[in-house]
Amino acid sequence: MPYRLILVSTAILLLHACTGQPPERSKVAKPEPRPMASPPASAGLTAPESATSAPIIVPGLADRAEVQDFIAEMSRKHRFDPAELLRIFDSAAIQPDILGAMAKPYEAKPWHAYRKLFLTDNRIQGGLAFMAQNAAALARAEARYGVAPAIVSAIIGIESSYGQKPGKYRVIDSLSTLAFAYPKRAAFFRGELEQFLLVCREEGLDALQPLGSYAGAMGMPQFMPSSYRKLAADGDGDGRRDIWTNAADAIASVANYFAKNGWRTGEPIAAPAHVNGTTYHSLAGKNPKPIYTLAQLAASGVQPEDSVPGHLKAALVELDEETGPAHWIAFPNFSAIMRYNHSPLYAMAAFELSRELEKPDRTAWR
Repeated sequence: MPYRLILVSTAILLLHACTGQPPERSKVAKPEPRPMASPPASAGLTAPESATSAPIIVPGLADRAEVQDFIAEMSRKHRFDPAELLRIFDSAAIQPDILGAMAKPYEAKPWHAYRKLFLTDNRIQGGLAFMAQNAAALARAEARYGVAPAIVSAIIGIESSYGQKPGKYRVIDSLSTLAFAYPKRAAFFRGELEQFLLVCREEGLDALQPLGSYAGAMGMPQFMPSSYRKLAADGDGDGRRDIWTNAADAIASVANYFAKNGWRTGEPIAAPAHVNGTTYHSLAGKNPKPIYTLAQLAASGVQPEDSVPGHLKAALVELDEETGPAHWIAFPNFSAIMRYNHSPLYAMAAFELSRELEKPDRTAWR
Protein backbone atom coordinates (compact mmCIF):
# COMPACT_ATOMS: atom_id res chain seq x y z
CA MET A 1 0.00 0.00 0.00
CA PRO A 2 1.49 3.43 -0.97
CA TYR A 3 2.66 5.50 1.97
CA ARG A 4 0.25 8.34 1.27
CA LEU A 5 -2.68 5.92 1.23
CA ILE A 6 -1.58 4.54 4.61
CA LEU A 7 -1.50 8.07 6.02
CA VAL A 8 -4.95 9.03 4.71
CA SER A 9 -6.54 5.70 5.59
CA THR A 10 -5.07 5.77 9.09
CA ALA A 11 -6.43 9.26 9.62
CA ILE A 12 -9.90 8.15 8.57
CA LEU A 13 -9.82 5.06 10.80
CA LEU A 14 -8.72 7.15 13.80
CA LEU A 15 -11.52 9.60 13.10
CA HIS A 16 -14.13 6.84 12.97
CA ALA A 17 -12.72 5.35 16.16
CA CYS A 18 -13.17 8.69 17.91
CA THR A 19 -16.70 9.15 16.68
CA GLY A 20 -17.78 5.56 17.25
CA GLN A 21 -18.79 5.18 13.61
CA PRO A 22 -17.42 2.34 11.50
CA PRO A 23 -15.68 3.24 8.24
CA GLU A 24 -17.81 2.92 5.16
CA ARG A 25 -16.89 1.78 1.69
CA SER A 26 -16.85 4.29 -1.13
CA LYS A 27 -20.08 5.58 -2.58
CA VAL A 28 -18.25 6.83 -5.67
CA ALA A 29 -20.30 5.34 -8.47
CA LYS A 30 -18.41 2.99 -10.76
CA PRO A 31 -20.91 2.05 -13.46
CA GLU A 32 -20.10 2.53 -17.11
CA PRO A 33 -20.14 6.34 -17.49
CA ARG A 34 -22.75 7.68 -19.86
CA PRO A 35 -21.55 9.49 -22.99
CA MET A 36 -20.89 13.20 -22.54
CA ALA A 37 -20.23 16.13 -24.81
CA SER A 38 -17.13 18.15 -24.12
CA PRO A 39 -19.00 20.14 -21.52
CA PRO A 40 -17.24 28.76 -20.60
CA ALA A 41 -20.17 31.40 -15.67
CA SER A 42 -20.79 31.15 -14.53
CA ALA A 43 -21.45 29.75 -14.05
CA GLY A 44 -20.46 31.85 -16.20
CA LEU A 45 -16.91 32.50 -17.39
CA THR A 46 -17.16 32.43 -21.14
CA ALA A 47 -14.67 31.81 -23.91
CA PRO A 48 -14.53 33.16 -27.48
CA GLU A 49 -15.25 30.97 -30.46
CA SER A 50 -11.55 30.71 -31.37
CA ALA A 51 -10.51 28.69 -28.28
CA THR A 52 -8.01 25.91 -28.99
CA SER A 53 -7.10 22.72 -27.15
CA ALA A 54 -4.83 23.00 -24.10
CA PRO A 55 -2.11 20.65 -22.84
CA ILE A 56 -2.34 18.88 -19.50
CA ILE A 57 0.59 19.88 -17.28
CA VAL A 58 1.92 18.85 -13.86
CA PRO A 59 -0.13 15.68 -13.25
CA GLY A 60 -0.23 13.73 -10.02
CA LEU A 61 -1.72 15.89 -7.26
CA ALA A 62 -2.30 13.16 -4.69
CA ASP A 63 1.12 13.67 -3.06
CA ARG A 64 0.33 17.24 -2.09
CA ALA A 65 -0.41 17.79 1.59
CA GLU A 66 -3.36 20.08 0.89
CA VAL A 67 -4.87 17.49 -1.45
CA GLN A 68 -4.50 14.78 1.17
CA ASP A 69 -6.21 17.08 3.67
CA PHE A 70 -9.04 17.55 1.16
CA ILE A 71 -9.33 13.78 0.67
CA ALA A 72 -9.56 13.25 4.42
CA GLU A 73 -12.23 15.93 4.67
CA MET A 74 -14.28 14.40 1.84
CA SER A 75 -14.08 10.99 3.47
CA ARG A 76 -15.14 12.33 6.85
CA LYS A 77 -17.86 14.64 5.55
CA HIS A 78 -19.30 12.63 2.67
CA ARG A 79 -18.03 9.05 3.19
CA PHE A 80 -15.85 8.93 0.08
CA ASP A 81 -13.34 6.12 -0.19
CA PRO A 82 -9.83 7.65 0.24
CA ALA A 83 -8.34 5.15 -2.20
CA GLU A 84 -10.80 6.20 -4.91
CA LEU A 85 -10.03 9.88 -4.39
CA LEU A 86 -6.30 9.14 -4.46
CA ARG A 87 -6.81 7.47 -7.82
CA ILE A 88 -8.64 10.53 -9.14
CA PHE A 89 -6.10 13.06 -7.91
CA ASP A 90 -3.19 10.94 -9.12
CA SER A 91 -4.58 11.60 -12.61
CA ALA A 92 -5.60 15.22 -12.06
CA ALA A 93 -3.39 18.04 -13.31
CA ILE A 94 -2.45 21.62 -12.53
CA GLN A 95 -2.73 23.65 -15.75
CA PRO A 96 -0.89 26.98 -15.71
CA ASP A 97 -2.85 28.37 -18.66
CA ILE A 98 -5.98 28.18 -16.50
CA LEU A 99 -4.30 30.57 -14.07
CA GLY A 100 -3.47 32.83 -16.99
CA ALA A 101 -7.09 32.81 -18.14
CA MET A 102 -8.27 33.75 -14.65
CA ALA A 103 -5.92 36.74 -14.72
CA LYS A 104 -7.38 38.00 -18.02
CA PRO A 105 -11.16 37.51 -17.97
CA TYR A 106 -13.08 38.50 -21.07
CA GLU A 107 -15.28 40.72 -18.92
CA ALA A 108 -12.25 43.03 -18.44
CA LYS A 109 -12.53 44.09 -22.10
CA PRO A 110 -14.38 47.27 -23.11
CA TRP A 111 -17.95 46.69 -24.24
CA HIS A 112 -17.30 47.27 -27.94
CA ALA A 113 -14.60 44.55 -27.93
CA TYR A 114 -16.55 42.17 -25.68
CA ARG A 115 -19.66 42.47 -27.83
CA LYS A 116 -17.78 41.35 -30.94
CA LEU A 117 -16.82 38.08 -29.23
CA PHE A 118 -20.37 36.97 -28.64
CA LEU A 119 -22.70 38.76 -31.06
CA THR A 120 -21.58 37.17 -34.30
CA ASP A 121 -23.43 36.10 -37.42
CA ASN A 122 -22.66 32.47 -36.59
CA ARG A 123 -24.06 32.78 -33.09
CA ILE A 124 -27.23 34.47 -34.29
CA GLN A 125 -27.83 31.94 -37.06
CA GLY A 126 -27.00 29.13 -34.62
CA GLY A 127 -29.55 30.57 -32.22
CA LEU A 128 -32.27 30.61 -34.82
CA ALA A 129 -31.55 26.97 -35.65
CA PHE A 130 -31.44 26.04 -31.95
CA MET A 131 -34.81 27.68 -31.31
CA ALA A 132 -36.37 25.93 -34.30
CA GLN A 133 -35.00 22.53 -33.30
CA ASN A 134 -36.03 22.89 -29.65
CA ALA A 135 -39.29 24.82 -29.97
CA ALA A 136 -41.28 22.33 -27.89
CA ALA A 137 -38.73 22.23 -25.05
CA LEU A 138 -38.51 26.03 -25.01
CA ALA A 139 -42.31 26.31 -24.89
CA ARG A 140 -42.48 23.83 -21.97
CA ALA A 141 -39.84 25.78 -20.08
CA GLU A 142 -41.62 29.08 -20.67
CA ALA A 143 -44.91 27.62 -19.45
CA ARG A 144 -43.29 26.16 -16.35
CA TYR A 145 -40.79 28.87 -15.39
CA GLY A 146 -42.05 32.01 -17.14
CA VAL A 147 -38.77 32.74 -18.96
CA ALA A 148 -38.90 33.69 -22.65
CA PRO A 149 -37.32 31.27 -25.17
CA ALA A 150 -35.05 33.93 -26.68
CA ILE A 151 -33.18 34.76 -23.47
CA VAL A 152 -32.79 31.07 -22.56
CA SER A 153 -31.41 30.38 -26.03
CA ALA A 154 -29.12 33.42 -25.86
CA ILE A 155 -27.57 32.18 -22.62
CA ILE A 156 -26.85 28.74 -24.08
CA GLY A 157 -25.51 30.42 -27.21
CA ILE A 158 -23.08 32.62 -25.30
CA GLU A 159 -22.01 29.88 -22.92
CA SER A 160 -21.36 27.04 -25.37
CA SER A 161 -22.43 28.05 -28.89
CA TYR A 162 -25.59 25.99 -28.36
CA GLY A 163 -23.64 22.98 -27.13
CA GLN A 164 -21.09 22.98 -29.95
CA LYS A 165 -18.20 24.44 -27.91
CA PRO A 166 -18.86 23.70 -24.25
CA GLY A 167 -15.26 23.54 -23.01
CA LYS A 168 -11.78 22.11 -23.52
CA TYR A 169 -10.59 21.35 -19.97
CA ARG A 170 -11.29 18.37 -17.76
CA VAL A 171 -13.41 19.75 -14.93
CA ILE A 172 -11.28 17.89 -12.37
CA ASP A 173 -8.20 19.73 -13.70
CA SER A 174 -9.87 23.15 -13.75
CA LEU A 175 -11.24 22.90 -10.24
CA SER A 176 -8.09 21.28 -8.82
CA THR A 177 -5.91 23.99 -10.38
CA LEU A 178 -8.03 26.74 -8.88
CA ALA A 179 -8.57 24.99 -5.55
CA PHE A 180 -4.89 24.26 -4.92
CA ALA A 181 -2.92 26.76 -7.03
CA TYR A 182 -5.04 29.93 -7.03
CA PRO A 183 -4.96 31.33 -3.47
CA LYS A 184 -7.07 34.37 -4.35
CA ARG A 185 -10.23 32.24 -4.64
CA ALA A 186 -9.07 28.86 -3.40
CA ALA A 187 -11.85 28.53 -0.84
CA PHE A 188 -14.57 29.07 -3.44
CA PHE A 189 -13.11 26.60 -5.92
CA ARG A 190 -12.40 24.04 -3.22
CA GLY A 191 -16.11 24.17 -2.46
CA GLU A 192 -16.91 23.69 -6.15
CA LEU A 193 -14.50 20.75 -6.30
CA GLU A 194 -16.38 19.20 -3.39
CA GLN A 195 -19.67 19.75 -5.21
CA PHE A 196 -18.26 18.30 -8.44
CA LEU A 197 -17.25 15.05 -6.77
CA LEU A 198 -20.73 14.83 -5.27
CA VAL A 199 -22.27 15.40 -8.71
CA CYS A 200 -20.16 12.58 -10.15
CA ARG A 201 -21.22 10.22 -7.39
CA GLU A 202 -24.92 11.12 -7.65
CA GLU A 203 -25.04 11.02 -11.45
CA GLY A 204 -22.80 7.99 -11.97
CA LEU A 205 -20.07 9.91 -13.81
CA ASP A 206 -16.35 9.18 -13.96
CA ALA A 207 -14.75 12.26 -12.38
CA LEU A 208 -11.92 12.18 -14.92
CA GLN A 209 -14.21 12.46 -17.95
CA PRO A 210 -16.41 15.62 -17.85
CA LEU A 211 -15.04 18.60 -19.76
CA GLY A 212 -15.85 22.24 -19.21
CA SER A 213 -14.52 25.78 -18.96
CA TYR A 214 -11.28 26.95 -17.37
CA ALA A 215 -13.34 27.85 -14.29
CA GLY A 216 -14.98 24.42 -14.03
CA ALA A 217 -18.37 25.30 -15.53
CA MET A 218 -20.14 22.35 -17.14
CA GLY A 219 -22.43 21.40 -19.98
CA MET A 220 -24.42 23.36 -22.53
CA PRO A 221 -25.45 26.05 -19.99
CA GLN A 222 -22.05 26.03 -18.21
CA PHE A 223 -23.32 25.44 -14.69
CA MET A 224 -20.84 25.38 -11.85
CA PRO A 225 -21.20 22.13 -9.87
CA SER A 226 -23.01 23.82 -6.97
CA SER A 227 -25.52 25.35 -9.39
CA TYR A 228 -26.02 21.98 -11.05
CA ARG A 229 -26.88 20.28 -7.76
CA LYS A 230 -29.36 23.02 -6.80
CA LEU A 231 -30.87 24.16 -10.07
CA ALA A 232 -30.37 21.67 -12.91
CA ALA A 233 -33.78 20.46 -14.11
CA ASP A 234 -35.29 17.55 -16.02
CA GLY A 235 -36.79 19.12 -19.13
CA ASP A 236 -38.22 16.06 -20.86
CA GLY A 237 -39.49 13.92 -17.99
CA ASP A 238 -36.98 11.08 -18.33
CA GLY A 239 -35.86 11.36 -14.71
CA ARG A 240 -32.36 12.65 -15.56
CA ARG A 241 -30.71 16.07 -15.57
CA ASP A 242 -28.32 15.75 -18.48
CA ILE A 243 -27.06 19.26 -19.26
CA TRP A 244 -24.24 17.85 -21.39
CA THR A 245 -26.08 16.25 -24.28
CA ASN A 246 -29.82 16.86 -23.68
CA ALA A 247 -30.99 20.27 -24.94
CA ALA A 248 -34.35 19.96 -23.17
CA ASP A 249 -32.62 19.53 -19.81
CA ALA A 250 -30.22 22.41 -20.55
CA ILE A 251 -33.14 24.68 -21.49
CA ALA A 252 -35.14 23.78 -18.38
CA SER A 253 -32.06 24.26 -16.20
CA VAL A 254 -31.38 27.79 -17.48
CA ALA A 255 -35.05 28.74 -17.11
CA ASN A 256 -35.13 27.31 -13.58
CA TYR A 257 -31.94 29.22 -12.73
CA PHE A 258 -33.59 32.49 -13.71
CA ALA A 259 -36.87 31.65 -12.02
CA LYS A 260 -35.03 31.00 -8.76
CA ASN A 261 -32.93 34.17 -9.11
CA GLY A 262 -35.51 36.90 -9.46
CA TRP A 263 -36.78 36.68 -13.04
CA ARG A 264 -40.03 38.61 -13.56
CA THR A 265 -42.20 37.20 -16.32
CA GLY A 266 -43.22 39.70 -18.97
CA GLU A 267 -41.07 42.57 -17.69
CA PRO A 268 -38.39 44.27 -19.81
CA ILE A 269 -34.66 43.65 -19.38
CA ALA A 270 -33.19 47.02 -20.38
CA ALA A 271 -33.92 50.14 -22.41
CA PRO A 272 -31.59 52.66 -24.09
CA ALA A 273 -31.40 56.01 -22.35
CA HIS A 274 -30.54 59.67 -22.95
CA VAL A 275 -28.46 61.46 -20.31
CA ASN A 276 -28.09 65.15 -19.56
CA GLY A 277 -25.94 67.13 -17.17
CA THR A 278 -23.43 65.50 -14.81
CA THR A 279 -25.49 64.21 -11.86
CA TYR A 280 -26.11 60.86 -13.57
CA HIS A 281 -22.41 59.95 -13.24
CA SER A 282 -22.94 58.99 -9.59
CA LEU A 283 -25.60 56.44 -10.56
CA ALA A 284 -23.55 54.36 -13.00
CA GLY A 285 -21.44 51.69 -11.28
CA LYS A 286 -19.77 48.36 -12.03
CA ASN A 287 -22.49 46.46 -10.16
CA PRO A 288 -25.76 48.14 -11.16
CA LYS A 289 -28.68 47.39 -8.90
CA PRO A 290 -32.29 48.34 -9.69
CA ILE A 291 -32.89 50.60 -6.69
CA TYR A 292 -34.02 53.83 -8.37
CA THR A 293 -37.47 54.84 -9.54
CA LEU A 294 -37.76 56.22 -13.05
CA ALA A 295 -38.60 59.57 -11.47
CA GLN A 296 -35.32 59.52 -9.52
CA LEU A 297 -33.41 58.69 -12.68
CA ALA A 298 -35.16 61.52 -14.52
CA ALA A 299 -34.22 63.93 -11.74
CA SER A 300 -30.59 62.98 -12.35
CA GLY A 301 -30.84 63.56 -16.09
CA VAL A 302 -31.64 60.01 -17.27
CA GLN A 303 -34.59 59.40 -19.59
CA PRO A 304 -35.52 56.16 -21.39
CA GLU A 305 -35.65 56.40 -25.17
CA ASP A 306 -38.57 53.96 -25.29
CA SER A 307 -41.79 53.76 -23.33
CA VAL A 308 -41.31 51.58 -20.23
CA PRO A 309 -43.60 50.69 -17.29
CA GLY A 310 -43.40 53.56 -14.81
CA HIS A 311 -43.61 51.42 -11.67
CA LEU A 312 -40.36 49.52 -12.24
CA LYS A 313 -37.20 50.09 -10.24
CA ALA A 314 -34.09 50.44 -12.35
CA ALA A 315 -30.34 51.10 -12.52
CA LEU A 316 -28.12 53.00 -14.92
CA VAL A 317 -25.57 51.09 -17.01
CA GLU A 318 -22.79 52.85 -18.91
CA LEU A 319 -21.02 50.95 -21.71
CA ASP A 320 -17.96 51.92 -23.72
CA GLU A 321 -18.83 52.04 -27.40
CA GLU A 322 -16.16 52.87 -29.96
CA THR A 323 -17.75 56.29 -30.47
CA GLY A 324 -18.13 57.04 -26.75
CA PRO A 325 -20.24 55.95 -23.77
CA ALA A 326 -23.72 54.52 -24.27
CA HIS A 327 -26.31 54.45 -21.50
CA TRP A 328 -29.02 51.94 -20.66
CA ILE A 329 -31.68 51.71 -18.00
CA ALA A 330 -31.49 48.22 -16.52
CA PHE A 331 -34.46 46.56 -14.82
CA PRO A 332 -34.69 43.63 -12.35
CA ASN A 333 -34.48 41.07 -15.17
CA PHE A 334 -31.07 42.53 -16.09
CA SER A 335 -30.00 41.81 -12.51
CA ALA A 336 -31.35 38.27 -12.84
CA ILE A 337 -29.04 37.73 -15.82
CA MET A 338 -26.16 39.11 -13.74
CA ARG A 339 -26.82 36.37 -11.19
CA TYR A 340 -25.73 33.98 -13.97
CA ASN A 341 -22.55 35.97 -14.57
CA HIS A 342 -21.75 38.98 -12.40
CA SER A 343 -20.84 41.25 -15.29
CA PRO A 344 -23.05 43.93 -16.88
CA LEU A 345 -21.20 43.24 -20.15
CA TYR A 346 -22.37 39.61 -20.03
CA ALA A 347 -25.94 40.61 -19.22
CA MET A 348 -25.99 43.13 -22.05
CA ALA A 349 -24.56 40.60 -24.53
CA ALA A 350 -27.25 38.09 -23.56
CA PHE A 351 -29.94 40.75 -23.85
CA GLU A 352 -28.77 41.96 -27.26
CA LEU A 353 -28.45 38.41 -28.59
CA SER A 354 -31.97 37.62 -27.38
CA ARG A 355 -33.27 40.69 -29.21
CA GLU A 356 -31.60 39.55 -32.41
CA LEU A 357 -33.24 36.13 -32.06
CA GLU A 358 -36.64 37.79 -31.67
CA LYS A 359 -36.41 40.12 -34.68
CA PRO A 360 -39.14 39.67 -37.29
CA ASP A 361 -36.53 40.16 -40.02
CA ARG A 362 -33.55 38.45 -38.46
CA THR A 363 -31.42 38.64 -41.58
CA ALA A 364 -31.22 42.42 -41.18
CA TRP A 365 -28.60 42.16 -38.42
CA ARG A 366 -25.03 43.25 -39.22
